[in-house]
Amino acid sequence: MRKYHVDLASLMRVYETNYAKLVSLLPRNEIIGSLASYKVCQQQYQIKVKEVTVYTTLVEVYQIDEQPIYPLPKLTVRLYHDARVAEVCASQQLAYIKAKYEYPNGKMLQKDEKHQLNQFLSDWLTFCLKNGISQEPVFLEKN
Repeated sequence: MRKYHVDLASLMRVYETNYAKLVSLLPRNEIIGSLASYKVCQQQYQIKVKEVTVYTTLVEVYQIDEQPIYPLPKLTVRLYHDARVAEVCASQQLAYIKAKYEYPNGKMLQKDEKHQLNQFLSDWLTFCLKNGISQEPVFLEKN
């Protein structure tokens, strides 16, 4: 069996496209606690700003529907503005995501779990942008 190696070039491409898609959806006022809600295909999603530093913004992306048709796990994403990349750094089941995992493992995570979560975010953002998410959020508020 071949040992798994992280495909850094592919992962960086996903990070770059995620940044390009996500940065336009951030709340206008990047203040901790601000959020933007969007509606796509009758589903409600929110992006909440958790942390703002000089070079990064940490956001949570999650679904607020009680009975989602297309369930989205709660994702924590760090945007690196100087490098123009966005990386999923946590998901609802993982507080920290390693670059690779031994397989099999106790949580049955895939060897390339980090790549898969970031690709999922990319696919979800593409779905939203193709299916009518507006550049203007349904509402903006600060909690």
